[in-house]
Formats: sequence, C-alpha cells, structure tokens
Amino acid sequence: MGAPCTFTGIVTGNPTDMEHILCANYPKGERSISMLVDFLSHGLFNSDSEQWLWQRNNASIEFSTRSLRGFVVDAVQSEVRDRLLPLLERAAASGVVRDMEDVLERFAFDTICMVSFGMTRAASPTAGSWGEGKSNFMRAFGEAQELAVGRFLDPVGASWKIKKCLNVGTERRLKKAIADVHGFAMEIVRARRSQATSAKKNRDDVLSRFVASDEHGDETLRDIALSFLIAGRETTSSALTWFFWLMSSRPDVVAPLVEKGPLVLVYLGL
Repeated sequence: MGAPCTFTGIVTGNPTDMEHILCANYPKGERSISMLVDFLSHGLFNSDSEQWLWQRNNASIEFSTRSLRGFVVDAVQSEVRDRLLPLLERAAASGVVRDMEDVLERFAFDTICMVSFGMTRAASPTAGSWGEGKSNFMRAFGEAQELAVGRFLDPVGASWKIKKCLNVGTERRLKKAIADVHGFAMEIVRARRSQATSAKKNRDDVLSRFVASDEHGDETLRDIALSFLIAGRETTSSALTWFFWLMSSRPDVVAPLVEKGPLVLVYLGL
C-alpha cells in the first residue's frame, strides 16, 4: 500500500517476467498514455487495443517487404563501412580511448534515423566524426525521452502535472525538448510529402512509404516515425554494448572471430 496521492510500482529485469509481460500484451492504460501523450501522441508505443493493432499491422506489412529489408541492410552496412569501422580503426592506431556505449548509441541513432526518415548523419552536428558532439535533434530526443520517463518515477502522482501547469522545472525542459523534436520531425514529414508529389524517385525509408500511401495526416506520420526511433535507438545500442563487453571477457571466443572476420566482411561487401 502506498501513501495517499502516491503511486507504487515494480521494477524487474527477470527475462521470464519480461517475456510474459511483452507476449501477454498488457494494456498500457489511461494513466500511462496520459503521461506520454504530449511526446508520443497516440503512436505505436502509446496506444492500446484497435489503435495499437492497426499501427502494428501496418508496420509489419511494411517491414515484410523485400525492398525495405534490403534498404535496412544497406543502411546498416553503409554506417558500419563508412563511419563505425574507420572511427574504431583511427582510435586503435592512435591509442585514443573511446566510450563504446556513446559510439554505439550514435551509430544506432544514425542508422534508425536513416531507416525511419531517410536522414543521414543525424547524430552529429556536422558531417564529421561522432566525436564532435551530438546534434540538436539527438540531444533533444534523448532529453525528451529521459524526462518523460521521469514522470513515472515521481512518487507523487500529481507532481509533474503541477510543474507542467506552472511551466517550471523538468516540465519546462520537457516542453522545450518535445517542441524541438516535433518541429524537426514535421520538417522531415513535409519534405517527404513534397517529394512524393513531385516527379522525384520514390524513397525507401519508412516515412516515405507511409507518405506514398496518402492515407495519413502529418501528425500521424510524425508519430509513426518517432515510434520507430523509440524502437531502435537504445535497444540496438544497448545490445551491441553488452555484446562487446561480454567479448572483452572471453578471449577464447574473440580469437576465432578475429580469424574469420575478414572472410565475413568480404562476404558482406564491407
């Protein structure tokens, strides 16, 4: 039992519990949706029932197409070949220590932005290396995500609502971050819609595919694209970071990977 006007919750990292929660498709509920609606609107990660099912089915149909799967593979290979490997090679040659979690977060963000928006070099403020700081979009997106999740961690349920009403503290920062993210996303949506009505060649990114169907308004398209960013940003970078951490403690596994690595790179065209 919690104190009056407070909320309690359970945090678990147990794989069995997580699998059950995800597979059973527990509804998010009105409280959860209301806490994220200003950031995610009613996109895939902030909807229930028929609204969720419609978006999931549409996303599944798009990702089942051979052309989009090929586009995803090409995007990942391009980022690995042109940016990730050269960065790691330079670090190894110069003896510079790199924060792999940060590097892989930028790699994942660039890749998922390419797949979702068809946007290149999204993580960096310039076309240079990932060590030159984060772009305004990446910084705003990360801050919005962090502050929105913070609402769930506040033990006083009405606290964030009061701060939002007064436009102070974390809610003031969240409002600014959301405005920056939505503004940037809407610019991309309008650009893709303009391209779709011109004679230019069709693009293969997810947003352009939904634009081409001509069934959705601009805000819906924005929410779809942001949902894919949520899905691919931290999940990919976290999995890769843990992979490299585990490999660093298993030289017996690393040795055959290094030996066979060049053959794999040749096979993948890298």
